Amino acid sequence: MQSQAAGSSPAIALREVPLSATDFAAPIEDRHFEDYLPGAVYEYGSIAVTEAEIIDFGRRYDPQDIHVDPEAAARGNFGGLIASGWQTVTIMMRLLVAHFLPKAASLGSPGIDELRWIRPVRPGDALRIRVTVLEATRSRSRPDRGMVRTLVEVLNQNGEIVMSLKPMNLLSGRDPFPSIPPRAGED
Repeated sequence: MQSQAAGSSPAIALREVPLSATDFAAPIEDRHFEDYLPGAVYEYGSIAVTEAEIIDFGRRYDPQDIHVDPEAAARGNFGGLIASGWQTVTIMMRLLVAHFLPKAASLGSPGIDELRWIRPVRPGDALRIRVTVLEATRSRSRPDRGMVRTLVEVLNQNGEIVMSLKPMNLLSGRDPFPSIPPRAGED
């Protein structure tokens, strides 16, 4: 099934991946902190990357020859035009928002760790994401929310990892007053 993201360029084709038994039990509109279980792995995508999009993004945000000039890029270290790493980040974010982050319970992010661009993204590549929940820790000072830390890997059509990062997302809980066990040594 093909669909175009609202407000996106017509050149970006988003292919919806059918949900599987490994997907969330709650729909994205009703997901909360409690739905993000450590060890769970999800895959979503894909978005095809075109030469025109690479050049347009490069001209606007990262005007290096490897992103904007196919002839100069062919003579460079990568042997051809490649997408800006920041363009890869935006594609990853589009997929993360469309499929993984909760619509109503997302409270923002304090940041990411370990952003790595591992392989170049080239015209014609189709990118998808694999998200592994690493930790889900309820806040002790504000127990109506928790921090979810994930490993996000962006893969190309060959299954090769092109980028990885470890974002943290603050999510509201379904239960505003959960019972939190005392720390060791506390009564």
